[in-house]
Amino acid sequence: MAVPPEIEERVAALRASIEHHNRAYHEHDSPEIPDADYDAMARQLRELEAQFPELAVAGSPSEQIGSAPSSLFAQVAHRIPLLSLDNAFSFEELAAWGVRASRGLGEPDHVAFACEPKIDGFAVSLTYLDGRLVTAATRGDGRVGEDVTATVSTIERIPHRLALRKPPALVEVRGEIYMPLAAFARLNERQIEAGARPFVNPRNAAAGSVRQKDPSVTAGRDLGLWTYHLGATEGAPRWRSHHETLEWLAEAGLPVNPEVRVVESLDEVHARVGELQQRRHSLDYEIDGVVVKVDDLRQRDELGSTSRAPRWAIAFKFPPEERTTKLLDIMVSIGRTGRATPFAVLEPVFVGGVTVGKATLHNQDQVKAKDVRPGDVVIVRRAGDVIPEVVGPVLGERPKRLRAWSFPKACPVCGEPLVRLDEEADTFCVNVSCPARMAGAIEHFASRGAMDIEGLGEQRVQEFASLGLLRDIGDVYRLDWERISSLEGYGEVSVRNLRGAIEASKRQPLQRLLVGLNIRHLGPTGAQALARAFGDLDAIMAAPIEAIAAAEGVGPTIAASVRTWFDEPPNREVIEKLRDAGVDFGRVEAPTAPQVLVGRSIVVTGTLDGLSREEAEQAITERGGKSPGSVSKKTTAVVVGEAPGQAKITKAEDLKIPVLDEAGFRHLLDTGELPG
Repeated sequence: MAVPPEIEERVAALRASIEHHNRAYHEHDSPEIPDADYDAMARQLRELEAQFPELAVAGSPSEQIGSAPSSLFAQVAHRIPLLSLDNAFSFEELAAWGVRASRGLGEPDHVAFACEPKIDGFAVSLTYLDGRLVTAATRGDGRVGEDVTATVSTIERIPHRLALRKPPALVEVRGEIYMPLAAFARLNERQIEAGARPFVNPRNAAAGSVRQKDPSVTAGRDLGLWTYHLGATEGAPRWRSHHETLEWLAEAGLPVNPEVRVVESLDEVHARVGELQQRRHSLDYEIDGVVVKVDDLRQRDELGSTSRAPRWAIAFKFPPEERTTKLLDIMVSIGRTGRATPFAVLEPVFVGGVTVGKATLHNQDQVKAKDVRPGDVVIVRRAGDVIPEVVGPVLGERPKRLRAWSFPKACPVCGEPLVRLDEEADTFCVNVSCPARMAGAIEHFASRGAMDIEGLGEQRVQEFASLGLLRDIGDVYRLDWERISSLEGYGEVSVRNLRGAIEASKRQPLQRLLVGLNIRHLGPTGAQALARAFGDLDAIMAAPIEAIAAAEGVGPTIAASVRTWFDEPPNREVIEKLRDAGVDFGRVEAPTAPQVLVGRSIVVTGTLDGLSREEAEQAITERGGKSPGSVSKKTTAVVVGEAPGQAKITKAEDLKIPVLDEAGFRHLLDTGELPG
């Protein structure tokens, strides 16, 4: 049966595309598409070649490892080839590999497996002669790599001599060079400040740092290494298991990943893979899966390898967190403070476990630095619970004469001019009566961290605003309940509950009211400081800026923002609405929690299991501490939850400020002491 012409064309197109992306990834350190898209192409090619054997040809990229070494570097022949790994994309495929391995060993009574994080880094082979580092080489095509000894030798975590009294005459060490996430954040900040394009991901940054001619560039970047395998050896011990080789590598002074575990069954492999997948975002380096290896070296020899991959190992790939899709448009949203945030409207794509149709572009400078344009094919990333973001364009697929996007000069909601404040990255709509600002402000006013009006969430605020029932926060206490009762979905019980929650909010303490007013720069810490210093909203409104700034924990920036807010006539009108409604302006709660954090400044970043961000900050201020939004030399500690702000972690590390997990944070709340 003849091969259909469309199949031949598809195979040819896949081979050309895979070869192109191999060169971009391995030779130029500039991948154009996410790994998941590449994996999908490679898998489709292998399936078509298996279905139509007459199309299989020698040298097909389906059988290749890496890419040919670049002519920019001297070549190094590997004594033992650096093979690739077969992939599993589901637990069923992982289990099927386990069954094949067991059958290949003649159904032994026991097979132990080593589970290692699959580091998303840059493969390297280090050769030590009599304990001294003499060569560092890239993977290349698996048989011949590039000599990068000059640059790799500058990496602080790579020892120039093995820490052994009697080192082997020869030992080849295989590992993965990576860039820690904190270092990656610092590097991209410098790139943007210099007007250069930011690196797409830490792997790209690590590879680019190693595969260039100036060792001083490599030395200036905080690179790390995890070793995971031995190649050729002479005069080395006779090991029985993989985990014994890792123990020896650690004794020799080479970094071995502490997350490596040896388990006794495929069920335990399954559990370990799931555990690492859940914890992947708590690590300071990127992993994209788990490498599972037969631990017994004799059993490995028995299983052997194919031309491209060992039969005794497999890489379980996590669901992709990066995919490509089409950027349909760039639009701008207006937040409760007037901040104008560009966002991408995307052709929907499944990434990070959900279907994504919109993604953040952060601010004007980020759009310019990334140079994404409506009509581009773009890389979209969603890691954990982090808001999806556009990483950058696939320049090779950009249509000709595609126009660059420019930030609008007017607010897309109210039409008033947008203003970029001096020395700030953000642009604002300064019209305090902008409908988008007001809707966001009302949602914030009713939120748990402010007036805590249960039942008045985003959906209801939007509905009431569209009906003309809400125009500002003062209207919360002037709702037309007769009209609301006539709306579909509003029965007697739901209306009574909402009215009760709104009425109860009038007795919230002053600091919550201040937070609810949505004054820029004024968070829970500053609001509590003002409440304690003045005791009454009218006293704050009447106070000169100097008196506001003099309140402990406030300062000139917050004071100027507070004074400006109260001087705006529309805001004064809102205050009078609140007064007429009977909102308490002078209820200051005495602290009920032990004041163990007086004089301490605790920054919270990321999502905690048992507390929202607002609740965590409130727990700090209730104990007399401060919870600012940024890290400084005055910061006592930084509390890090899931999906934290990497810039805050980076600054904490730079300033040598303690970083706490949730358990450490709760210890601090209970005792006022940093955990030992």
